[in-house]
Amino acid sequence: MEPAILIPLAAFALPVVIVAIVFWYKSREKELQFHQDMRIREMEHQRKMKEMELEIEKEKNRRAGEKAV
Repeated sequence: MEPAILIPLAAFALPVVIVAIVFWYKSREKELQFHQDMRIREMEHQRKMKEMELEIEKEKNRRAGEKAV
């Protein structure tokens, strides 16, 4: 290739590559943030489910106590 063609081609390609790298970086950051948010939600859900299971057990024990009396 001739240098006369290579220089304009490189001048065009460089900003495209820079924009692509920045876009990839930002999308990766959003993906990681999404995964972190989902993990937090999952942990909160598990905590709530455990609380509900405890409430159910308490209610079962209370009803069993009422039947025994």
